[in-house]
Amino acid sequence: MEDKKTYAKNIAPEKLELLVAIVNAPKVRYYTNLIQSSEANLQLVVQASGTSEKAILNYLGLNQDTRQAIFSVVRQDKVKDLLELLDEKFSTVKDGGGIAVTVPLSSIIGALTYGFLSNDKRTIKQ
Repeated sequence: MEDKKTYAKNIAPEKLELLVAIVNAPKVRYYTNLIQSSEANLQLVVQASGTSEKAILNYLGLNQDTRQAIFSVVRQDKVKDLLELLDEKFSTVKDGGGIAVTVPLSSIIGALTYGFLSNDKRTIKQ
């Protein structure tokens, strides 16, 4: 078996991005499962509220009274496909509207932390 320290030195890490998706609350479980299927190991769901006008919320498909924000850490190589999938689902799932954006993460401290967040099972201690 390859030594973990040797592997950590040879790994060319994939950059990570923070995905923020705002969805109608009744669909939050659907979207967290969808995002997790793109190997997102860390997700945080919180209540969302804001000051947007009703017309803008309706345009985005956020017509429910309650919304939730999903924060997920996703590998950069998965972001494009995930955003396309979310865009498709936002327009085709009944009452499944939403909006999603990503923000690059500039630094992650520690090989084990990076391994967990990037879903790289080779870096996890056994």
